[in-house]
Amino acid sequence: MKKQYTFRWIIFLVCVFIISGVYSIQAGDSKDMGGWGMNDPYNKLYNAADVERIKVVVTEVKEVIPIPGMSPGVALVVREGNEGEEIIVHLCPVWYKKASQIGIRKGDKIDLRGYFAEINGEEVIMAAKIKRKGKSFKVRLSSDGTPFWTLSPAALQKELSGE
Repeated sequence: MKKQYTFRWIIFLVCVFIISGVYSIQAGDSKDMGGWGMNDPYNKLYNAADVERIKVVVTEVKEVIPIPGMSPGVALVVREGNEGEEIIVHLCPVWYKKASQIGIRKGDKIDLRGYFAEINGEEVIMAAKIKRKGKSFKVRLSSDGTPFWTLSPAALQKELSGE
């Protein structure tokens, strides 16, 4: 009788550990977005209904922290024409794509679609899509501005294969 009780107790503990392990794996999959989440203050600034398109030249590719406390993001410094004022373009969090993975370099002429926003007293562009030499780098859904990094893997794959 005692062996049967001990065996059941061991089975119970094994089940508890398995279940807790599954939940911790799922929690790890829904990673901390570092302030880049859909409902975080940063993304609430984006207005998909007011996106503009401009042609610019890239003067720098760098990392920025859009709002204090956020994880770093990839940004471009761009200029409209030779005489234009420089403006920072926020692309995406570094954990989604690193600067070396976006295929944009200093001196590139790009067609940019994004939303002008004021962040920390500075006007920036929150990018939606960049085109360069027929290739595009898209980071938001055109319909509602949902960032690609917040999409499920299946939805992201569907978007990326649709380009």
